[in-house]
Order: sequence, then structure tokens, then C-alpha cells
Amino acid sequence: MAADAPIRPSPTVTDDSAVFWDAAAEGRLVAQRCADCGRLRHPPRPMCPACSSLEVEIAELSGQGTLYSYAILHHPQHPAFEYPVIAALVDLEEGVRLLSSLTDVLKDDVLIGMPVYAHFVPTADGPLIPVFRPREDL
Repeated sequence: MAADAPIRPSPTVTDDSAVFWDAAAEGRLVAQRCADCGRLRHPPRPMCPACSSLEVEIAELSGQGTLYSYAILHHPQHPAFEYPVIAALVDLEEGVRLLSSLTDVLKDDVLIGMPVYAHFVPTADGPLIPVFRPREDL
């Protein structure tokens, strides 16, 4: 990240999302897994949408995935972001979908289905957040 690059705002952490953001601060991606039926879920929430269980485990995620959809955001602009922002929906290998942004790629080179991987960037208050970049190894 360039020295003069904008610093993104820190995430809003809730009781349900704290485990996700704590792992991200360590450079790891995690998701909730229902301890009863085994379904992975994201975003974090207190109850399994499949079986209504309140029992939860934490699963480590690879950070590898494919671009499901994206939007090129130009406005409204905020000084904490470089524009255009490539807002990305990423399908992770494990079967959950994350909303984030795509970095290190020109907007004209973005393709639905392109392989991507997570990397982590700092925020204003220091915690890291996951964003994605294209995988060149395929």
C-alpha cells in the first residue's frame, strides 16, 4: 500500500461479528459453522438459517474464491477510498459469499468468474480488513 494511500474506516464490530473481525486483524478469514447441521454462514448472525440452532463453531477459510459479481463505484466519494472502488461479491471455495472490494486490478480487466484471493489492508484504527485481488497462478 502506498504511503499516501487513503486509510479505510474501521469496521463496526458487533457481538455476532467480533470473531470475524478478530480473525481478520490477524490476517485470517473465518466463518461461523452451525455446530448442529454443519452449514457455514456469513455474515455472522446468532442463529443458523437452516436449522435455527444457536450452537456455533468457527471455521477457518482459505481466502481463495471466484468473483461472483461486482460494481464500479464512482460516487459519492469519500476520502478514505481510492476511486473507482470495485465492490465485489466473492464466492469462497468453502461455499460462503463475502462482500468486499477488489484491488490491484484495472476496472477494465475485471471479469465475472475470475479467481481471486484475500489479502488484508489496514484501517484507520489499525485492525485489518479483508479485500481481494486477482490470482495469477491459474
